[in-house]
Amino acid sequence: MIWYFKSNAIIKIMIAKDVTDDLNYFADKKKAKLLSGFFKTGKGEYGEGDIFIGIVVPNQRIVAKKYKELALPEVQILLTSKIHEHRLTGLFILTYKFLGADEKLKKEIVNLYLKNTKNINNWDLIDLSSVEILGEYFLVNPKYKKILYKFSESKSLWEKRISIISTFTFIRNCQFEDSLKIAETLLHDKEDLIQKAVGWMLREIGKRDLKVEENFLDKHYKTMPRTMLRYAIEKFSIEKRKHYMLKTS
Repeated sequence: MIWYFKSNAIIKIMIAKDVTDDLNYFADKKKAKLLSGFFKTGKGEYGEGDIFIGIVVPNQRIVAKKYKELALPEVQILLTSKIHEHRLTGLFILTYKFLGADEKLKKEIVNLYLKNTKNINNWDLIDLSSVEILGEYFLVNPKYKKILYKFSESKSLWEKRISIISTFTFIRNCQFEDSLKIAETLLHDKEDLIQKAVGWMLREIGKRDLKVEENFLDKHYKTMPRTMLRYAIEKFSIEKRKHYMLKTS
């Protein structure tokens, strides 16, 4: 915290170090070891080299709410940290800021998010932020949806996941077209995290309009990866699941 005097008043300014100091209070070495394994930080794994200090999400949200007025340049410092929980807490701060922001600030938050996709580099970071920021912004500013289509063709695993997960906002508003088009682009992706994400979004579409999901599956189920298909049909009846799974064997 930085303090300075202005017009006989004492002003305090939040800085990134205040956030990391508060996070350190919740750090737990045993949890850090568990999280490192769960998020695949070993050599050759998708989270290789990421560092955890062992803070559960609810505690990160507590800290993020406390510092939701943190200036964007200070959030940027959090997003470039080597420590996973610093980055996630930075993203939570952005989601809280976004909720009460005017259009100018919302655009600045979106731009900061897009600038940092290389740092939003694990599935939890994406799943807990992209819907609330990119999805919400693109829903009311559809001309920017082209960014998601660009990401769907990226070489980056994380940008591809952002592209499909962000459409969850559209799905919640019963707008399925973009989700289905991006799902088709990612249909034969070899990454497990992409297959699961696409299957998940297809399942969410089915919760709102089963016929739309079934039409997509009827067109693609014979060639789509089985992991993707299993996620998509998870809520189907046993008979219907057998119908789709047996014909792909």
